[in-house]
Amino acid sequence: MSTEVGSRDIEVITPEIPIELNRENNLEQITSLPQHDEDAKVELASEFVEQAPLKILKDVVQPGELKELSWSAGQSFSGKAIKPSVLVVRGLKTGPTLCLIAAIHGDELNGIEIVRRVVRNLDPMEVNGTVIGVPIVNIFGFTGNTRYLPDRRDLNRYFPGNPDGSAASRIADRFFTQIINHCEYVVDFHTGSFKRNNLPQLRADMNVEKVREFVGHFGSVAVLHKSGHGKSLRAAATREGIPTVAFEMGQTGSLQEEYVESGIKTIDILIRNLNILKRFRLWFEPQPVYYGSRWVRVNSGGILISKVEIGSKVEKHDILGHIINPLTTEETEILAPFNGRILGIALNQFMLPGYAAFHIGISSDTYTMIKEEKSQVSEDDESDESDDELDDETEEPENGESLQAGEEEFH
Repeated sequence: MSTEVGSRDIEVITPEIPIELNRENNLEQITSLPQHDEDAKVELASEFVEQAPLKILKDVVQPGELKELSWSAGQSFSGKAIKPSVLVVRGLKTGPTLCLIAAIHGDELNGIEIVRRVVRNLDPMEVNGTVIGVPIVNIFGFTGNTRYLPDRRDLNRYFPGNPDGSAASRIADRFFTQIINHCEYVVDFHTGSFKRNNLPQLRADMNVEKVREFVGHFGSVAVLHKSGHGKSLRAAATREGIPTVAFEMGQTGSLQEEYVESGIKTIDILIRNLNILKRFRLWFEPQPVYYGSRWVRVNSGGILISKVEIGSKVEKHDILGHIINPLTTEETEILAPFNGRILGIALNQFMLPGYAAFHIGISSDTYTMIKEEKSQVSEDDESDESDDELDDETEEPENGESLQAGEEEFH
């Protein structure tokens, strides 16, 4: 389901968000933000207090300083200490502590460059509060060009970790203890996985009031409500009272400059709206918030040829693409089963029946219908967990619920 956050300017630090409770799905939904007079003068906050030095990672960062530190991730197979970089910007004046982290999955490059550029370009003398950047969390996966740890575990399934647990759990515990516990807000960067491309979007638990408020500071980027895997970093940090979102964009294995630039602009809006940097007036398009999504699967094997682009709005029965049989002239259409927006898309590739091709954020006018039709789906269909790795960040990215292209109940 989608709704929209109305136009707003980043002069508003903590907006009063009208809330309407949707009893059907028990989700508290943002309906709109208050409108503001475009001609009103910007009133900049001027009452700041000088802040003390920051003690972190067995070091001290002075006010007005940018310092490169490292956290202890563990040891290599040879017993050598592994210490990935941490960039800390400590402003002169008090303010929030924002943490930007990337590459929990080692093959996701876009977030690495966003974190690096954002933090390196900050002037500590102009910062209020603190910005902590960790460009590469999973250094093991990064150096091995893989999303996983050396034991093939997904690090984002082990937070907040256990100091006496598995290798993955110990790494998660160290990172959570050494870094996340210093944060007041967290942005966790991800990309699509396994030859899939994601529209820039926030994944956020919109049932949590602090998370809703945090999401309202990002401008017009799309938002998809997901509670997330219980042991993902996002879910674990949110449980500890640290508002955390996953920022998805692009695909694995390559650095996509257009997504990097877009992400940097969005984080700049966030930083200014949190008053970490001096604010100025900006006006945004309404912020779409989707409370439901589904993957559309193919029913035939062959080569996928997409006909829609990432971010496109689609209507029921629109042609999303075709499956081409490489040995014959046969083509099979893939039709949109409902209205919505393309949030994720598989790259053109070989596909088997059941492969997920298009991730659609569900529009509000069709959400109720889909909920009703979903009650007709068998328990076996609902328990399908094959989508577990389609998105990097969620437990079952589509909640185990996906649609076969052309399924009868949606026609």
